[in-house]
Amino acid sequence: RSIQPPFVTREDIVELDADSRPVRGDPHVPFERFIHGEIYRRRPDVQAVVHSHALAVLPFGVVKSVPLRAICHTAGFIGSGAPIFEMRDFAGDSSNMLVASAPLGADLAGTLGESRLVLMRGHGFTTVGGSVREAVYNAINTVRNAQIQMDAMRLGPVAYLTPGEAAAVSRLHDAALDASWEIWAQQAAGQLPCSCG
Repeated sequence: RSIQPPFVTREDIVELDADSRPVRGDPHVPFERFIHGEIYRRRPDVQAVVHSHALAVLPFGVVKSVPLRAICHTAGFIGSGAPIFEMRDFAGDSSNMLVASAPLGADLAGTLGESRLVLMRGHGFTTVGGSVREAVYNAINTVRNAQIQMDAMRLGPVAYLTPGEAAAVSRLHDAALDASWEIWAQQAAGQLPCSCG
């Protein structure tokens, strides 16, 4: 349902059909469900989608001359630059910036293409994965990569991952999912303190 994440309970989860309509007619569905539905429609390899408004990532969607690029070994999936979904190109310059229709969801999915990450100008970002664990891993490491890149850019010229390095670390990607997931799950359950690194 349309509830802020900290307050969601199991009863608030709404099942949607392939057209992003609630299966049981629940009227309290999220506006931006079309982000998920249209990505699933376009990308059969995707089994999970994470949409975020993380502040650390927003600058890279609005300063198009500075792409968000893979800078650390946990973010090879970003490669040499994440595509940016420009809402104005699809909805004009008076939209509310929400992907609240199937056509806009399809436009976002088209911008994502075969990538695992798409930035959304002035809004946030969306990551995908072949599992919930992978999509969450990509989302968390998108934020971490953005923070590291912003800090590094303040110091001087940045040594980004080369295409070969990004591909090589991406091949190790799956091996890190379970280890990272276990830590994050215990942190979410309050069994471990949360850390920034």
